[in-house]
Amino acid sequence: MLGPLDKLLGTSKCTSRDALAVVTGAGSGIGAAFAIELGRRQGTILCSDIDEAAAQRTAAAIAELGADAMAMRCDVSRIDDVRALADQAQSFFGAAPTLVINNAGVGAGGAGIGDVPLDDWVWTLGVNLWGPIHGCHVFTPILRAAGPSPAPRGIINVASAAAFGAAPGMAAYNVSKAGVLSLSETLAAELSGTGIRVTVLCPTFVKTNIVESGRISQASGELAAKLMRWTGISTQKVARICLDTHDRGELYCLPQLDAKIGWNIKRVAPQTYTRAVGLVSRANTHR
Repeated sequence: MLGPLDKLLGTSKCTSRDALAVVTGAGSGIGAAFAIELGRRQGTILCSDIDEAAAQRTAAAIAELGADAMAMRCDVSRIDDVRALADQAQSFFGAAPTLVINNAGVGAGGAGIGDVPLDDWVWTLGVNLWGPIHGCHVFTPILRAAGPSPAPRGIINVASAAAFGAAPGMAAYNVSKAGVLSLSETLAAELSGTGIRVTVLCPTFVKTNIVESGRISQASGELAAKLMRWTGISTQKVARICLDTHDRGELYCLPQLDAKIGWNIKRVAPQTYTRAVGLVSRANTHR
């Protein structure tokens, strides 16, 4: 089996092929799907999660594919944890990472602004927004110093269609994901011309455990669970689409048709879109 440095020297122009990858929130959901798909692409993956046992299960699944992986506990809301993750990555790989996926996230919703406990705001923004901020803050200088040669390098930040959707009752989640979208756009502008790629993932409903593990009201959770079952796509499909999008050097990844439609309507008629979202939400609430 090739070692990390052998892979690095022999890599193709695809960022996801033979990647030396760090994935946060790799214990379940989209993060686990990213990590396992990278294993299928012969990557070497550092799987991090606040639940170390879950990260270990993902690393074991990658090992079954014949790829190299290790697990590490990391609370992305803590800068010291993310710095330790970067140190471990460089030690494990024997080189700088070629791909960093800031994926760790939590769900929150079910109450309007003014009714949502401030603790929920702090918790949601701590993981969903400060997590990617910490990841970009720590890893961007490392990737920049390593340069794009001999391997292409990149960062994927996981946002959501909630970044532009403005769904009522989801303020903390919406704000956190809108911040990730803006962070990614800014980072892409700053890294323009360096050869380091940036992609932001904005899916709608994906079949994950975010409802069960989040701070979501019962009514909102039941609705979200139904929508995931009815319209959600698999985490594996999302991971494949996003990695392929990143390989093409594209900034935005909207893996579903409804995400693309919402994105385009919001850009063309933002005020009309926001009013329509509010009217639809109120109609559903009063059924």
